Amino acid sequence: MPDTPGRSRPSPLVVAASLTAVEGLLVLAYGVLLAADIHADRAAMGVTTSLFFILLGAALIACAWSVVHGRTWARSPLVVTQVLALGLAWNFLGGSTTWVSVVLALIAVVVLVGLLHPASVEALSDRRDDAS
Repeated sequence: MPDTPGRSRPSPLVVAASLTAVEGLLVLAYGVLLAADIHADRAAMGVTTSLFFILLGAALIACAWSVVHGRTWARSPLVVTQVLALGLAWNFLGGSTTWVSVVLALIAVVVLVGLLHPASVEALSDRRDDAS
């Protein structure tokens, strides 16, 4: 139920959305940095890559905002993104990038737990409080 007055937002959901918004800001910033470094010899690759990251960052931010405001549709893209982040963390495991792997995995797990917490599921459920 989107933005129902008097309904509280559970802490696990707010934490998950906040971490996802930070992820979105970082991905968006990376896309902007890529866009600023486009070279003429690989213009098409540079433009498409930077657009991908800019759009992904914007989508993460929009979904994080939407899930905090009770939009049930926004949880699925966030869950999929975090599962993909776990796979990316696995790829960074080993050598000098192990710290990146640990950070990615830790954030992804915290976000997944927050999104799938019973209080978050209840807050995002389509059932109405007054329905019997």
